[in-house]
Amino acid sequence: MVLSACIDESAAPIATVQQPRIFGSARGIDVPTDASDMLNELRGSGLDFVARYYREPGSRWPTLSPSEAQRLSSLGLTIVAVWESKSHNPAHFSYASGYADAISAYTQASAVGQPAGSAIYFAIDFDAGPEALGLVDQYFRGVAAGFASTGGGRGKYKIGVYGSGAVCAAVKGARLAEYSWLSNSTAWAGSLDYDGWNIRQGGRLAELSFNHDFDEARQEYGSFRLSHLDVAAPYEALSLQQSRGE
Repeated sequence: MVLSACIDESAAPIATVQQPRIFGSARGIDVPTDASDMLNELRGSGLDFVARYYREPGSRWPTLSPSEAQRLSSLGLTIVAVWESKSHNPAHFSYASGYADAISAYTQASAVGQPAGSAIYFAIDFDAGPEALGLVDQYFRGVAAGFASTGGGRGKYKIGVYGSGAVCAAVKGARLAEYSWLSNSTAWAGSLDYDGWNIRQGGRLAELSFNHDFDEARQEYGSFRLSHLDVAAPYEALSLQQSRGE
């Protein structure tokens, strides 16, 4: 599964390309696949960040890897990390599942080298009504407890929420998340009136050929960049070969 507008292109038609409104302080995209395959398009794109996913081990979609994070960082891009697992299913959300998802997200983030103090967003990818909001509340309490357990009482990573305006307002208002990422599904409850977002999802950029969603961000939104790069981006290796006449 991927966030609302990033869909499996083999399973559903591509949405009509639309130029997103741009008035945030940073421009980025979220992509469901390994961004290493898109580096030459990302280079010089003018984007500030790329959002990528941590997922459960059985997912058919690729998780953010250490080499991918290094390659994105080598372009000067920052990375927004988001955990997504069963995010379309209201029955998934509970204190126990939040705790387990937090442990899994922490493990993957640590393997990538994501620095302390940056954020991991947790996706709620459906239109949550009042009853579901109660489940979401318990889920994020589990996330907070899971993060606290990994750091001896204090979580290494900050918590973000992705979802409708109603979800973002409820979770952030309860101080269960420091950041909110508003879904592009504007028909979902509370989305048209919600203005407390740190990231807001929009349409697609016509100049990019691959599957993605555009995102705008403002203020500080929990992204990170790796400072120790052990893997060269493919275009850098190609440029080196060309300079040597190989």
